[in-house]
Amino acid sequence: MKKQLALLALTAAITSQAQAAKVEVTINNATAGTAFTPYAVSAHNKGVKFYTIGEMASAELQAIAEGGDTSMLIEKVNMSGYGMASQQNPESGLTFPGQSHTFMLDTMDYKYLSIASMLLPSNDGFVGLDSWTIPQVSGTYSIKLDGYDAGTELNDEIVNGGGMPGAAGIPANPIGMSNTGGMAYPYLSENEYVHVHPGIVGDNDPMGGYSDLDSRVHRFLNPVATVTIKVMADEAMMWSGEQVAYEVGDMVSYMGMTYKVVHAHTSNPTWKPGSVWFFEAYSN
Repeated sequence: MKKQLALLALTAAITSQAQAAKVEVTINNATAGTAFTPYAVSAHNKGVKFYTIGEMASAELQAIAEGGDTSMLIEKVNMSGYGMASQQNPESGLTFPGQSHTFMLDTMDYKYLSIASMLLPSNDGFVGLDSWTIPQVSGTYSIKLDGYDAGTELNDEIVNGGGMPGAAGIPANPIGMSNTGGMAYPYLSENEYVHVHPGIVGDNDPMGGYSDLDSRVHRFLNPVATVTIKVMADEAMMWSGEQVAYEVGDMVSYMGMTYKVVHAHTSNPTWKPGSVWFFEAYSN
């Protein structure tokens, strides 16, 4: 028993692990002339994929990349049984260049985080994070996100209100400073697979040219965003020896230490955390 107590004390002293139950996510738009539409966000396990580079985009991803419609992907995830998804919507509806959007997410026991949002103006561009492993260590993590091309529509760079899958063109240009009367670049082709976005070509012809977008405003290079994720431990309850039924995974606080229940049991005053093997010690 003395050896067991010593091991628990040592573990409590050297580990900083905690359950990753809640995360604070901040997405910063690092472009000069591109807006991000509302985000599809999911905490999930294996069985959910927003996209895979080098593979064809799903119909759900296409709806986001071409028109900013997150509803199909969110419904698919929530019906899958492998995760939960929601739309995170900035107050203005869009995240403009230099702006950021912060939201809280309870990840429960899911292991991965995925995010997708349309790059506007673009034909089928999106910013994404797919199946990022949520750390089991509390802390702040920073990730750079690239812009991707869904491969579902030719990049004609014509702003015509087209935002539905199968309808060519760009829904809108919220940044402004776009040219008009573009004819689309000749010899356009698409590889039909998700790939790193080649960027906006644009032109500087205000009366026509090939593109409706201004090359001096809308061109971008990767990465297009930074994401800061603050992982916070589950809030621990105060331990009680008064016949409380504890389940595996419960977090309890006792004598300034945090413990995780590793064996389900009903407590009594003599089974204190740190003195029985029902608990695994953690440091705050």
